[in-house]
Amino acid sequence: MLTIYHNPRCSKSRQTLALIEEHKHDVTIVEYLKTPLSIAEIEQLLALLKISPLAMMRTKEVEFK
Repeated sequence: MLTIYHNPRCSKSRQTLALIEEHKHDVTIVEYLKTPLSIAEIEQLLALLKISPLAMMRTKEVEFK
């Protein structure tokens, strides 16, 4: 099963979800703005993806700046 950390306001997130659904994959949708991830969940994702925390951030958003 796939998990998508989804932001319905984000066009890329909507496109990704549509592609997953189009291919009939089972998907768990986590709207991370409504249900924030715990520190442990973020650390787990960082380890799985082998990326830095900065790579997970939306650096063009006002909140980041």
